Parts: sequence; C-alpha cells; structure tokens
Amino acid sequence: MTQLEQARKGQITPEMEKVTENEGIEIQKLVRRISKGLIVIPKNINGKTSPLGIGKGLRTKVNANVGSSSELEDVSWEVEKARIAVKFGSDTLMDLSTGPQFKKVRKAIMKEITVPIGTVPIYEAAIGALQSKGAIVNMDEDDMFQAIINQAKEGVDFVTVHCGVTRDTVEKVKESDRIMGIVSRGGAFTAAWILKNQEENPLYKNYDYLLEIAREYDVTLSLGDGLRPGCTHDSTDIPQLSELSILGKLVERAREKGVQVMVEGPGHVPLHQIEKNIQIQKKVCKGAPFYVLGPLVTDIAPGYDHITSAIGGALAAGAGADYLCYVTPAEHLSIPDEEDVKEGVIASRIAAQAADISKGIGSAWYAENKMAHARKAFNWDLQFDLALDHEKPRRYRERRPSPKEDMCTMCGEFCAIKLVRDNIKK
Repeated sequence: MTQLEQARKGQITPEMEKVTENEGIEIQKLVRRISKGLIVIPKNINGKTSPLGIGKGLRTKVNANVGSSSELEDVSWEVEKARIAVKFGSDTLMDLSTGPQFKKVRKAIMKEITVPIGTVPIYEAAIGALQSKGAIVNMDEDDMFQAIINQAKEGVDFVTVHCGVTRDTVEKVKESDRIMGIVSRGGAFTAAWILKNQEENPLYKNYDYLLEIAREYDVTLSLGDGLRPGCTHDSTDIPQLSELSILGKLVERAREKGVQVMVEGPGHVPLHQIEKNIQIQKKVCKGAPFYVLGPLVTDIAPGYDHITSAIGGALAAGAGADYLCYVTPAEHLSIPDEEDVKEGVIASRIAAQAADISKGIGSAWYAENKMAHARKAFNWDLQFDLALDHEKPRRYRERRPSPKEDMCTMCGEFCAIKLVRDNIKK
C-alpha cells in the first residue's frame, strides 16, 4: 500500500513517524493531511532515501536540480554537485541528465545521496528514441511508460509527468500571443510528439495505467507544468491556466486510486501575480502540495536569477506554496558548476526560511531567535553554525578581524549593541 492508502486506514508508517519527528507536527494531524492528499511523503518502496514530508503545515522544502547534458557530461562532477546541494540544505534532488551516460549518472547519484530523488522519465524515452529511431518525436507510448517503469524499479521517489500537455492545450499555445512559447523540455517533447503524430498525449490518454505504475511502487507523481510561462509577459495566460485545470482533475483521479500527487507551478511570474497564482492552484487542485519553479520575478537579470527566483519563491511560499525548486546564477546561460549549485540552494533556503517565518513555522522562529541571542552575545561561532551558509560569514569575519571579540570592523567602538550593553544595565 502507498503512504496515502495507509493513512486512510489510520495506519502509522515508520515514514510518517520520521516526518513527525522532523517537523514537530502531531502524528494524527499528519495522518489526516496525508489521507486527504494535502501532504505527500515521496518514498519509493524500493528506495533507500530518508522520509520527507511536503505539504500543508510543514516546513517549506527546497529542491536542487543536477544532471548532465549532451554538451557536457562528467558523472563524478554531477555526483559532487549533488553532494554540495545536500550539504547546503537541499531537501530533495532531481536528476535531469540528458547526456549519453544519463543512466550511469542517475545510478551514481542514487547510490550516494539519501534525500528523496526525482526524475523526468520522458527524458529517458526521448534519448532512447533519438539514439534508436533517429528523432525524439519517433518515441512511442511504450517508450514513455517503459521509462517510468524502469525508474520506478530503480527506486526513484517522485517523477515529473507532463500529463496536462494535451492536443487542446497545445492548440491554445499556438493561438496565444506568447513570446516564449513552450520552455519546459518535457513539455516541448510532449507537444512535439502530439503535433508530429496527431495523437493525444499517452500520459493523459492512459492516465489510469500511469496510476497503476505509481501505486505499485508508491512513486509520487509531480504533475508537471509543461506549459509554464517562460517570461513575465506569458504569465497567467490561457495555456497555463488551461493546463492547470486539467491537472486539478488529474489530482482527484490520482487520490481516488491511492496515488500520492503534487502539482508543479509557474516559472516566470511578476510580483503582483504570484499570490493569485498560488490561490488559484490551491483551489483548482484541492489543496495538493504545490511545487514552484522559482518563480522568477524579472527577466533582465541573467547571472543573478538565483536572486530573482528567491524573491518570487519567498512570496510564493508565503502565499501557500509548499516546495521551491532552486534556480542557479547559471540559469538560461550554462550548466551550473559547484559554486552555482551552492548559491542556488542557499538563495532558495533563504526564501523558504523567510516564508516559514511568515507562516509561523516553529522551527523557523526558533532559528531566528537563537541567532538574535547569538548576535547580542557576540557569539561568533554560534552565529556561523546557525547561518544557512556556515563558511561565508566566517570568511568575512576573518577577512577584517577585529582586535576585540565584542565588535566587528563595521562599527567598532560605535557598535550599538555594545554601547547599550555597557551603559544600560538590565
């Protein structure tokens, strides 16, 4: 049985107990929310990853993407980036490899990493079709489903599937005034296949079969937003909302079959539209956990998109999004390196922390208050330990060391905290 099915029977699993321990939520409250589909625990029955809860009332989670490309592939490099992502606070990891050794990359990462692992199986189907049939659009239904089965058997915990890219929604993209069209790789593969074959998306047409596979391995479905906006101009348009409407119906069908499901959200959204996007998704998808790709709030900051993403991520999570996909400084420019991964994770962790404070998450407030006391006491080592990045603040402190421990070189003897401490006795 899946975590969802067991929750409906009132059965408490070891995974639920672990989430309760990590989150500080009452076990019965957790079970009720899982039973309603408001929280998911992505944990393949064949997997070896640590249990993690995503959804209502829990700490905002962060995902990091790694993976090779056809232009640049190094298995050990991708594993190292995965390690760095987890070291700096990524709660999950997605392997988006599309290079010739994509299977080797995935297996190496899964062997090394203990956080939940996600993939986009249509990449495997597309690569196989390109290699054996000459073109991505030559893949068939069996290729798509076999890739999902292969990865489920390997122990992948959640998969992105672009079930809402249909013949109808693809036509809506063609009729729209979008500038960027389709920017999701999985969405583009699916749309191109639909247009080439003039048939319905197999993952939509045979959704019940997809649910059978997911249920057998308790793989959480992440219903991908294949028609997400690729620039702020395209945000919250008819294709995006049409796809979301379909995903809302698919959420209900998944729950009926006992399959855990979450929904992916838009990538480029101006500030004033973010809250409404979250509200619409939560209503249409009946409170399913919402996984947002950023969102990026401006398109004119290449090299700094981890910042534009963190701004949008904080607003989105504060409005009710449950799960943030990081964006690195290399977004739109190149495959990220180790430093890019680190910067991307930390930026998203900042966004998640800011949102959790606003949502009253106990662990977030505990960390804030502990840092405040450490700063008041000039306890530098504790400040570094509490920081999201333990290394960078220590380097700054050591770069301009003060001869006295109870001040820094910014204010020196004019430090407000020191003046108050020394002259106002409590």
